[in-house]
Amino acid sequence: MTTSTGTDWAAWQESWDRQQESYMPDREDRFRIMLDMVEALVGTAPRVLDLACGTGSITGRLLTRFPAATSTGVDLDPALLTIARGTFGGDERVHLVEADLKDPDWRAKLPYDSYDAVLTATALHWLHSEPLAALYGQVAELVRDGGVFMNADHMIDDSTPRINAAERAQRHARMDQARRAGALDWAEWWQVAAEDPVLAEPTARRFEIYGEHADGDMPAPVWHADVLREKGFGEARPVWCSPSDTLLLAVK
Repeated sequence: MTTSTGTDWAAWQESWDRQQESYMPDREDRFRIMLDMVEALVGTAPRVLDLACGTGSITGRLLTRFPAATSTGVDLDPALLTIARGTFGGDERVHLVEADLKDPDWRAKLPYDSYDAVLTATALHWLHSEPLAALYGQVAELVRDGGVFMNADHMIDDSTPRINAAERAQRHARMDQARRAGALDWAEWWQVAAEDPVLAEPTARRFEIYGEHADGDMPAPVWHADVLREKGFGEARPVWCSPSDTLLLAVK
C-alpha cells in the first residue's frame, strides 16, 4: 500500500482492522466498552499504556474519543510498530516504545512511572500462564491507585466443552464466509506486508523474532481475575463477553 507519494498508513490500518474483524466480528464492541469503562473510572483525559499495541488500534480509538488523552504504545513487532509510527508520527500525545514484555526490565523504557489505564486486546495470548502472571504483577505496579487495567482476548472456560465446540464451529464458519467475501486471513495479510517496499524489511525481522507464532487460547476469565487480585488489584471481573471473547477489568 505504498503510493507514488508515500505510504498510505490509513490504508494499512484499515487493512489490519478488516483482517482482525474476520476473526472477531464484534471487535469494535470490545473497544467501545473498554473506552466506556476508561471514561467511567479514570475520566476523559487519561494517561494510557497501550500494552502490546501492534498498529495502535486502541490508541487510535482512544484519541478519537478522548482528544485530551495521551498514550504510550509498547510492542516488539517491528512491522506493526512501523505502521504505528507512520500513523502517529508527529502526534505529541503518542509515545511508541519497542520492548519485549518478557524482558524483566521492559518498564525502564517507558516515559512515565505510572498510568491511569493500561489497556490491551488480542495480544497477550502468546504468553503462557506463568509469564503472564508475572506481567500482571508488573502492570499492577504501573497502574496508579484508582486506575484500571483491561485485557480483551480469547478466554476459554474448559469446563464447557460442548459450548466451546459450538462456538468454535460457528466462528470458523463465519471466518470462511469472510474469506469468500474477500477478507485476508492472517497469513495472507503478512504475505502482502512482506511484498511492500516499506514493510518488507521489518516484516522479515518480525518473523525472525516470532516465527510462524501459532496463537493459543488464554485461561478462563476467573483465572485472570484471581491472579490480578493476587498481584495487587482490589477488584477484577469481566465487564463484557461474547461466546468466545472476554473483556476483563481490574481496578487498583
